[in-house]
Amino acid sequence: MIVRSHLPWPLRWAVAALMLGFSAAIALWAFEFGREIAGLDRGAKEELAQLRAEVATLRAQSEQSRSVSNTAESLLRAERAAQEKLAQQVRQLEAEKSTLQADLGFFERLLPAAGQGLQLRGLMAEPKAPGQLRYQMLVMQNGRSAPDFKGRYELLLSGLLEGKPWTSPMPGGPQPLQLRQYARVEGILELPAGAVIKSVQARVIDAQGTTRATQTVKL
Repeated sequence: MIVRSHLPWPLRWAVAALMLGFSAAIALWAFEFGREIAGLDRGAKEELAQLRAEVATLRAQSEQSRSVSNTAESLLRAERAAQEKLAQQVRQLEAEKSTLQADLGFFERLLPAAGQGLQLRGLMAEPKAPGQLRYQMLVMQNGRSAPDFKGRYELLLSGLLEGKPWTSPMPGGPQPLQLRQYARVEGILELPAGAVIKSVQARVIDAQGTTRATQTVKL
């Protein structure tokens, strides 16, 4: 007769689980140990470190590229502003040149003319815009001892209106004129729609209504 001791089933399961866990721990330890011996873990760590270094380098290059792009954009805006300023200065210089040329022509006409008394010189007339006519002239009287002149001037316009001959005094009628030695007279006239100016005659009239000087210019 043989007597055997019997362990309870729960205790048997606990012992079995303990043995299985112990075996799994030994197997995991053996695997990790083997991988470390083979150099796999060390290679993965080195690769991860290398990847992190490459990412840091790429980030630094991206920041540098962004900085260069911002600097280039700022330089481009500054260059555009400088070009616009230069173009504006060129336009201003061209306008000043045109003004100086006009003034030079005007003062050249200030040179003394032959003869005595009141003279009308340098009459100019040119279209300024559709329906407008710009005029300019110089009225002079020789002699420093000559009294001040007080009178008026008027313009007579000749040309075509709707294809037919047309003549008209300046809009607004004669304009007052007063001078000692010379006076520069200029202005802009509004013309009827469709009027084509062929010639302009200027007259200077004194206070008694006598015509003292005339000049005609053809366009």
